[in-house]
Amino acid sequence: MAKKQTVYICQNCGRQEKKWLGKCPDCGEFGSFNEETIQNVPKASENKFRNFQIRQSQIVEYSQIEAQDEDRIQTGIEEFDRVLGGGIVKGSLILIGGSPGIGKSTLILQVADRLTQKGAVVFYVSGEESAEQIKMRGQRIQINPENLFIFCETNLESILEKAEKLCPDYIIIDSVQTIFSSRLESFPGSVGQVREVATSLMFHAKHTMTTCFLIGHVTKEGVIAGPKVLEHIVDTVLYFEGDSYHNHRIVRAVKNRFGATNEIGIFEMTELGLVAVANPSKIFLQERSANASGSAVTVCMEGTRPFLVEIQALVTQNKVGMGRRLTQGIDYNRVLLLTAVLEKKFLLPLFREDVFINVAGGLQIEEPAADLATLVAILSSYNNKPVAADTVFLGEVGLAGEIRSVYQAETRVREAQKLGFKYVFLPAYNKKGLERLLGIRPIGVRTLEEVLNKIF
Repeated sequence: MAKKQTVYICQNCGRQEKKWLGKCPDCGEFGSFNEETIQNVPKASENKFRNFQIRQSQIVEYSQIEAQDEDRIQTGIEEFDRVLGGGIVKGSLILIGGSPGIGKSTLILQVADRLTQKGAVVFYVSGEESAEQIKMRGQRIQINPENLFIFCETNLESILEKAEKLCPDYIIIDSVQTIFSSRLESFPGSVGQVREVATSLMFHAKHTMTTCFLIGHVTKEGVIAGPKVLEHIVDTVLYFEGDSYHNHRIVRAVKNRFGATNEIGIFEMTELGLVAVANPSKIFLQERSANASGSAVTVCMEGTRPFLVEIQALVTQNKVGMGRRLTQGIDYNRVLLLTAVLEKKFLLPLFREDVFINVAGGLQIEEPAADLATLVAILSSYNNKPVAADTVFLGEVGLAGEIRSVYQAETRVREAQKLGFKYVFLPAYNKKGLERLLGIRPIGVRTLEEVLNKIF
């Protein structure tokens, strides 16, 4: 007879306690403990999928290991393959998270269509939508896959049983928070259920060398719902970024055991689904006004990909009290630091001004290489003087007003050169060797004063 035990589990980190706590000692979350019942199943009746033997392990000396590249399968969607590191690796577990309605199911259905065109068998498990709804989405984006099998089920044991009989090349779970195991009495989406479902699918994927895609919900903070252990179990974690006010979507890799992290793929949402964008710089700059003050262009790096973005600033006088700082697409604390540099070095009374910063196109910039462009945009708006439209700004700004070097400077300058920019302000340290580039003039600067004297 199986024994039942009642425990309290933190829904954020998975910590277990015998009694309820108001604050989790591990993650510090308040009110995250929920009561759950754990059923201790006898060994004889344990899930057979837990007993998979993935491989025979042996002790091997490091110098005797022969390095080899993983075989990758191209989906035919270039941006998706880029994020995965060049293609799909057999037997991998890929987690895709994003806000509701952002396009996760649409993208994975397009991927399934491309894979079936190559003769693969895809097993699509839907825990939220009916088969008719999936068919309607497929008709809307005009796809008609041949070897795509739909199974509307939420029971894990039933899903694995059907997968054993069908022997598909790929499994799609939409979504992982709706699947539950009958071995546990807790509700779907709880810490125990998500961990059990992900672990069982991981054992199945590694044993049968079947690639498994998991679609996950996200919380209001923008992270994948459920315990953090879910992201530790899978091989790759992809995040869908974007909003309903812009047509483009960004797929970002935050974890990838078979490739580089922080790679992004850019798509455009159309009537026929998600379309890969080959040149994102044109999209983010196509509506830029040439003679508007408070605008500056920089080149950002996401993984190995450079693209140009416009940073907009608006400085207005505050007639009520202290000036406000509002940012969108760039770190708020970073803007506070940069405005403090301007107040100290140039004696600008920005404490009386409202400063609004926006990254056009809904992008999120985290790297400090955009500091110089941000400061130039602020000063351009403050002086109401536009910056030359054919100029790009690169550089990290220190507290003393010095311009510090950026990584992969040549890659950034080449991207600006492709789009017809004529001048690029960059740290003097990064200028070496860039004079040979035709069509663009690199201007090396060491301090913020040099930049401002040459621009204004």
